[in-house]
Amino acid sequence: METKNADLNSLRIDKSKREEHSSPPGKNKKLYTWIGVLVLLTIAVIFIISSWDRWFASEVEVNLTSVSLQSPSQSDAVLQASGYIVAQRKAAVASKGTGRLAYLGVVEGDKVKKDQIIARLEDSDIRAQLDEAKANLKLYETELMEAENNYKRQQELFNSKVVSKSNLEIAETTYKRVLASIEFAKTQIQSIEVALENMIIRAPFDGTVLTKNADVGEIVAPLGAGVNSRAAVVTIADMTSLQVEADVSESNIQKITVGQDCEISLDAYLNVRYAGFVDKIVPTADRSKATVMVKVGFKNYDSKVLPEMSAKVLFLKGKEKQTSVDEPPLLMVPLSAVATRKEKKVVYKVIDNKAVEIQITIGREFGNYMEVLSGIENGEQVIDNPTQQIKDGVSVTVK
Repeated sequence: METKNADLNSLRIDKSKREEHSSPPGKNKKLYTWIGVLVLLTIAVIFIISSWDRWFASEVEVNLTSVSLQSPSQSDAVLQASGYIVAQRKAAVASKGTGRLAYLGVVEGDKVKKDQIIARLEDSDIRAQLDEAKANLKLYETELMEAENNYKRQQELFNSKVVSKSNLEIAETTYKRVLASIEFAKTQIQSIEVALENMIIRAPFDGTVLTKNADVGEIVAPLGAGVNSRAAVVTIADMTSLQVEADVSESNIQKITVGQDCEISLDAYLNVRYAGFVDKIVPTADRSKATVMVKVGFKNYDSKVLPEMSAKVLFLKGKEKQTSVDEPPLLMVPLSAVATRKEKKVVYKVIDNKAVEIQITIGREFGNYMEVLSGIENGEQVIDNPTQQIKDGVSVTVK
């Protein structure tokens, strides 16, 4: 029996040994979980570090500057001013007489010569007075012949002692009265002719009609004396006397001298420029604006230049060359806005509060400006003075 019990005991499995050599299932599961968490944390740290500049960097304050079409003479300019084209010889033509406008022979844009009849007022009543005065003159001239013959006859009779001296004096008085009447009639005719001439409106000089201020049928009076009357019938300007009148700040007036070369550009024609010169510095200032008016003449100009157009004037420090005037405006950006990144010229635009890097192709330098051949367009704004902080995608805020 003892042998049998010993054999059975030897066949039992020792559970303590099995527990020593095998790991529980729950422990392996925890290990795999921790490994996964570590991997995810590592990926998250790498992603955060790579995106730190975009997500957590503070916004950079920037200033913007414009890309614009500019003249090559811009670099040679000591000052730029704005003004308007004004005809130095201009007249609001009115009549000396009062009446209804019966004829108007011009419209806007018509060219007129000096003393050309522009308009005429109704003058039938004045012409009737003139006809009456002329008829009276003829009557007096007829009476003069009779009075003169009578006076001569009375002189002969008096010399022959046939009539008394009183008869001679009466004949002489009658003769002189008729002479005086003739002189009065001539003076009256001249006065009526002047009044008739005053009903005619003539051009005071060679020029072009700018505005038509009255129409046929309206009452015209000197200085617009009536409530419903017109004073000036037309406005005429001498188109050969056009100049730019520009306001220059008092603090900059010392940069300008009479005869100084200028370049004039019209806001209406951005690609057209004209050579000019300082014709006159008006010797008074505008205290409300603290400016001095400078009149700039054209060396030559064409029909594009019209009165009251707005214009810009570049006051140059050197002698203006015709080639620079004929050269079309160039697309330019301030040199301060151009940066070099990886040996490439770039500028930065602001889109959705982010700096966007734009590669550009540059041309010639003109003072503080750089010609741009491609990459950006006229009127676009770019970041001025981009620092090393400014990179593609960096958050920015415009001052």
